[in-house]
Parts: sequence; structure tokens; C-alpha cells
Amino acid sequence: MLEACELRFRYSASGPWLLDGVSLAVSPGEIVGLRGPSGCGKSTLARLLGGYLRPVSGRVLFDERTLPTRGYCPVQLVFQHPEFTINPHFRISKALTECGHDALALAEELGIDRNWLNRFPHELSGGELQRIALARALGPSTQYLLLDEITTMLDAVTQASIWHLLLRTVRERRLGVLAISHDAALLARLASRVLAMDKAQLHVGDTEQGESIRSRAV
Repeated sequence: MLEACELRFRYSASGPWLLDGVSLAVSPGEIVGLRGPSGCGKSTLARLLGGYLRPVSGRVLFDERTLPTRGYCPVQLVFQHPEFTINPHFRISKALTECGHDALALAEELGIDRNWLNRFPHELSGGELQRIALARALGPSTQYLLLDEITTMLDAVTQASIWHLLLRTVRERRLGVLAISHDAALLARLASRVLAMDKAQLHVGDTEQGESIRSRAV
């Protein structure tokens, strides 16, 4: 299980709290949705869960242990803009082989055209690059995916294609997923439950409808 335990975080000692006592848990094979207004801390939470940031207080636990600080991390974060996460000087073939596992083996599974392998990142579209980013994240040791608005900038056809390919892999491998999106309809289709972030805390359901429940009660 991937757990956030009473996380508090802000970017400076005098800045506002982006997370204030946030707790959640994602089980193996579970897809949890997360939505909320821009700037409310959704991406910051994903970075904390993936080990990119350290909380001011609270803990992130993977199977009741802290995340590893060395070697391959079983919790992988996929960002909204893959062009910022892939070395622009690497050909796609190198980008797929330098990530610590044989990502080339996932090429067909994720709809990656072999003709892309000799190209540079700037020669691919956003949807094509996002497939590369997903292949890099889906190592054999990956057990949880944090998907931060991964199809927001893509057209509807490309969005549907990526989610179809990804969900098949998620189900086959029983991966836990935290899917972050502004698209409530998408999350309703994908997730077994949806959390909403507002005012540095998590709530069950939509912050815009009805009474919200503090995340620690989940």
C-alpha cells in the first residue's frame, strides 16, 4: 500500500501551507482520482508521494516503509509535460534504455512506433512523447503510478488511446494509481473513488458539491 500520513508542506518558512495534515492511501490495483483547482497542491502532493520532495512533517510509506533513496523507486511519477522529463539531446532509443529497465520491451504494448526510436524528443508530438514517458515509468519493479494531468494537453482521440493502452497494463499488473485531472468525467470513468483537494486538505468527492469530508476519515 502507498500511504501519505498527515503530510504538511510549504515551499518556504513564511509561505502558505499547500498541504496541511493530508492523509490518503492507495491499494494495489486501485485507481484513485484527485481533482481540484489549479495551484491547490495536487502536483505538490504527487511529488511528495514520488519522493521528489520531502514533507515538513508527516511521512510517505510504501508497504509500511519509507521510499527507497537509492536504486529504482517502486512509485513512479509521470508529469503533464513529458518534454521536460526526457533529455532533449538523447535519441528516443537512448531515452528508453537509460531509465534502469528495458523500456523498449513495452514499445508495442504502449503503441510506440519503432520508427520513432532514432528521433529526438522535439521530433515527436506530445502524445508520442507521453507514451515514451509511460514506458520509462513502467519498469518491472513499478508498483504505483502517479499520473499528473498526463493527457490534459492532448486531443480527445490521443487521450482515449493512451488511457486505453495504459489501463490494460495497470489491470494486468495490478498497479496502484493516483490519477490527477481537472476532468471530472474522466476521473468518474477511471477511478473507484475520487478525492478533491481544497484549502490545503483532501476531501471525499467534489469540493463544489455538498459537504466535504476530511481526508483522514477515508
